[in-house]
Amino acid sequence: MIRKIDHIAIAVQNLESALETFMNVLGCAPGDITIEEVPSEKVRVAFIPVGDTKIELLQPLSDDSPISKFLQKNGDGMHHIALQTDNIEEETTRLASVNLSTLGAPKDGAGGKRIVFLHPKETNRVLLEFTQKHS
Repeated sequence: MIRKIDHIAIAVQNLESALETFMNVLGCAPGDITIEEVPSEKVRVAFIPVGDTKIELLQPLSDDSPISKFLQKNGDGMHHIALQTDNIEEETTRLASVNLSTLGAPKDGAGGKRIVFLHPKETNRVLLEFTQKHS
């Protein structure tokens, strides 16, 4: 079952510049921000809390990062919406039963969570990510 919107992700060329902008917009302090690298996705991410959800800024770590390819094609902007679930394996099974494809199997992502993406061709061109906290 989907519990909530976990985060909204924005692809950026320059994480520090984007962080400054979003911190000013949201009125948050540097201590509110969590920054980490996710080598499996070849990105550096910053999570900015907004109430019960977050904005995630994604900066590529290399030219072959999926985010780098996204930025080359689209420029800075919204990348995906992440939905939190209690059981990611159960959700992928449910999705398959209604003919929705995931982009690979669930794997480890940022924030110590398990993640899997849905194919945007099947979700009105919106990239959706399912997230689950590790037990």
